Amino acid sequence: MIAIVDYGVGNLFSLSSSLRALELESEVTRDPARLQAAARIILPGVGAFGDARQKLDDTGLIPVLLEEAARKPLLGICLGMQLLFDRSFEYGEHPGLGLVPGVVAPLREDLKDPALKVPHMGWNSLEIVKDDPLFRHFQSGEYVYYVHSFYAKHCGESTLGTSEYGDAAVTGAVRSGNVWGVQFHPEKSGDAGLRLLRAFAEL
Repeated sequence: MIAIVDYGVGNLFSLSSSLRALELESEVTRDPARLQAAARIILPGVGAFGDARQKLDDTGLIPVLLEEAARKPLLGICLGMQLLFDRSFEYGEHPGLGLVPGVVAPLREDLKDPALKVPHMGWNSLEIVKDDPLFRHFQSGEYVYYVHSFYAKHCGESTLGTSEYGDAAVTGAVRSGNVWGVQFHPEKSGDAGLRLLRAFAEL
């Protein structure tokens, strides 16, 4: 069973529907016992980092997530991926979960072309920079769907894939131990996204 963390921030219906289309068992939950019983965990997220971090704090699930991430695959999606890092500089400074090295910073600061729109919204090709089982059914250069105004930097060896947006190399996928993160939305990325979710279920 794949547990989808419900903390009031996330596109839970689309994600659940995608997993159902793959005939994968999933459950939307904020029950610590169900997270512990799950074979894998997905941390989704949309919105602002500070608000999401506060809502996650309010659930009391952070100690459980940190413990489970040490022994089973965990995937962060979009804002859920950003929460995995050390800290975010989205409208102030906020602590992350510290599961993946790096920080989250405003995308606008690294775009030299003022005509480029933020948020970065739409389809971009994901270039694989490090082979990983998450890409078992995915080819470098396939297109995925992004919606974000902030992005991960200084991720070092954790970076698995990037997408170009203007002159910025957007960190698209990361991994640290049992923890993976994707900045794009696989549940909105058509067949390529479904194949990536299938690979996560096979980890």
